[in-house]
Amino acid sequence: MIAKKCLCFLASFLSISVTCFPQSSGNYDQHEAFAPIFYPAFGDEVRTAAGTPGPKYWQNEANYNIQATLDDENQQISGSVQISYKNNSPESLPFLWLQLDQNIYKTDSRGEKSTPYGGGRYANKGYDGGYTIRSVSVSYQGREEKIHYIIDDTRMQIYLADALKAHGDSLKVNIVYQFGIPEHGTDRMGRLETAFGWIYTIGQWYPRMCVYDNVLGWNALPYIGAGEFYLDYGNYDYSITTSGSQLVVASGELVNPAEVLTADQIKRLDMARSSDKTVMIRTEAEVKNKTGRLSKNKLVWHFKCNHTRDVAFGSSSAFVWDAARINLPDGKKSLAMSVYPLESALDSGWKRSTEFVKGCIENYSRRWFPYPYPNAVNVAGPVSGMEYPGIVFCLTLSQAKELWGVTSHEFGHTWFPMIVGSNERKFPWMDEGFNTFINSVADQDFNKGEFLENPRYRERAARFFQPHAEAIMTSPEVTNPRYLAVNAYVKPGMGLELLRYDILGEARFDSAFCFYIRNWAYKHPTPWDFFHAIENGSGEDLSWFWRGWFLNNWKVDQAVTNVEYIQSNPANGSVITIQNREKLPMPVTIEVKEIDGKTGRINLPVEIWQKGGEWKFSYPSTRKIESVTIDPDRMLPDSDESNNVWKEKP
Repeated sequence: MIAKKCLCFLASFLSISVTCFPQSSGNYDQHEAFAPIFYPAFGDEVRTAAGTPGPKYWQNEANYNIQATLDDENQQISGSVQISYKNNSPESLPFLWLQLDQNIYKTDSRGEKSTPYGGGRYANKGYDGGYTIRSVSVSYQGREEKIHYIIDDTRMQIYLADALKAHGDSLKVNIVYQFGIPEHGTDRMGRLETAFGWIYTIGQWYPRMCVYDNVLGWNALPYIGAGEFYLDYGNYDYSITTSGSQLVVASGELVNPAEVLTADQIKRLDMARSSDKTVMIRTEAEVKNKTGRLSKNKLVWHFKCNHTRDVAFGSSSAFVWDAARINLPDGKKSLAMSVYPLESALDSGWKRSTEFVKGCIENYSRRWFPYPYPNAVNVAGPVSGMEYPGIVFCLTLSQAKELWGVTSHEFGHTWFPMIVGSNERKFPWMDEGFNTFINSVADQDFNKGEFLENPRYRERAARFFQPHAEAIMTSPEVTNPRYLAVNAYVKPGMGLELLRYDILGEARFDSAFCFYIRNWAYKHPTPWDFFHAIENGSGEDLSWFWRGWFLNNWKVDQAVTNVEYIQSNPANGSVITIQNREKLPMPVTIEVKEIDGKTGRINLPVEIWQKGGEWKFSYPSTRKIESVTIDPDRMLPDSDESNNVWKEKP
C-alpha cells in the first residue's frame, strides 16, 4: 500500500515537473548556461574574490633615464638607457627579461617569418632593421660590471651574478643601443616625407623591462605584431637630441622650453593653458617660411613623465602646432596639443584635432577616471592610429568623423591600458574592447552627438556568428586576421554596452565599471579580476554572460512562438509564449500591440531561462493582439530575426 502511494506521488511529481520546467528548445541548455562553477580559483591575498588587489598585491617597478639622438640625415636613433629596476615580488630573481621590440624588423625575426606570403598589416618586407646593442652592464650594490646576456628575437635575457633579492631589492641595467627608423613600423611607428620635411612618429624606441607578475612569472612573449604590450610602471627622465630644424612633442612635460622653443611659442603656450579655444603655437606661415625655430645647430629636448608605463615622441621640421586647455575634475588642468603638416591643415581635418582631443579627454575624465598627464598630444603622420601615454599617432589624411573617431579611440587608450594596465599580448579585448565601449559613450556626448551613429547590433551579429568565428578569449596571434577587429574591438565593446543598457542598467554598470578602474589603476588586472569586479560592484552573478559572450561564441536567438487568450476571450487577457533557441540567454523586452493601437511593454529578467528554453507569461490585454515583438528596439545581436515577431493571422 505504501509502495503504491509512493508510485502515485512520484507520477504526480513528474507531471508537475514537466509542467513547471519545460524542456529546452533548440541548442539551449540551462544547465550549461547557468552552471554553478565558473571561476578557476578562489580569491587570495594577492587578487581577491571581490575583484580588487589584495593586501599582499605586488608589482615590480621600472624607472628609466634615457639619452637619445634622432639623426634625421641617416634616419636612425642612437642612445643609452639606464633602467632602475625594483623587485617587489616575494621571489628572488636570478635573471631578468627585457623587450627589444625593434628586432621585429630583422629579416629573420619571428614576426617576419610568421607573416603570410601575401603580406599583412605588420609586414615590413625588404627592410632589414633591429637593434644594434653596443654594451650591457648592471650596477648592483655600488659596483658596475659587464654581464652575460642572450638576445633571442625580440627579447633579451640578462643573467645576474647575484640574484636580485625579494621584497624591494633593486639594481640598474645600462644599455647602449642603436637602430634604423623603419618607414613602415608595423602601423605603430615610422616616418613620412612631406613637403617641408620628414615626420617621425617614434615608439618602442628603447629596451624595456618585461613584466614579472604572480600570474605567469616573467611575461616574455615575443613581439610578433598583433599582440601589443604589457609593461610595468615607473618614472621617466629622458632627453632627445635633434638638429635645429626639428620640433619635438612627447609624453610628459617639456622641462626646458626656453632652450628649445622661441619666446613667442612660450607665450602662446601660456595663452593656450587658459583658453578653451584652439591657440596657434607654430603657424602655417611659419612652416612655409621655415621660421619659428631657434637659430641652433642642435637642440636637446628634455622631458619627464612620471607614474607611467611607456613614453613616445614625434619630431619634424614640418609641424604646424596648436593647443588648448583641458578641464579636468577637481579644477585640475591639462593641455591638448596637435602637430600636423601643411597638407593636413584643413578646416574639416587637423585644424579640429585639438578640439577633438579636448572633447574626448574631458568626457573620459568626467565619466570614468581623471586624465593623469600634463599634456595630450595628437601627432599626424604615417600611422593609422596608435597610442602611447600622453601622445598618440593618427593618419595625416584623416578628416571630420574619421579624425574624431581615431582621436577619441587612441586617447581612450589612456584609460585602457595606460591607467588600467592589462596584458595586451594575451588579452587585447581588455584594452581595445573596453576602449571601444567608452568611445561609444563619448560619441553620444561630443558636440550633441555630431558624429553619433545608432548602434546596429543585428547587423553586427551576422559577423560575430559566422561558421569560423572565434571566441573573444583567443590570443591575438592565434585569431584569424579576419576576426581580430571583431574579437578585440567590436564584440567586447558591444558586450559592455549590453551590460550597461540591457543587463545592469546605466547607473549600476557605470558604478561597477568605475569600481574596476579605481581599484586597478596603475596595476595589472586579469580577465578574472575584471569579471569579479563587475559582479561585486553590481551585485549580480554574471557568469552566464561571461561564459557565453567572452569564453565561448554562443549565439542569441529569442523568439515569439504563440499567443493564446485566457478562456478564449481577448477581454480576459492573453498568455504569450517565448523561446530562447540558442545557447546564450539574455533578458527579454516584449512589445505588445493590440488591434485598437494600444501598445505596452514587458521586461523579463534573464532568470526566466533558468527553467528551460521556453517561457509563458500573462499579459493584461483587453482586445485581440495585432502583434508581439521581442527585442523591439533591436538592441540584441539576435542571430535570427525571422522569429522575432508574432502577428495575428487574417
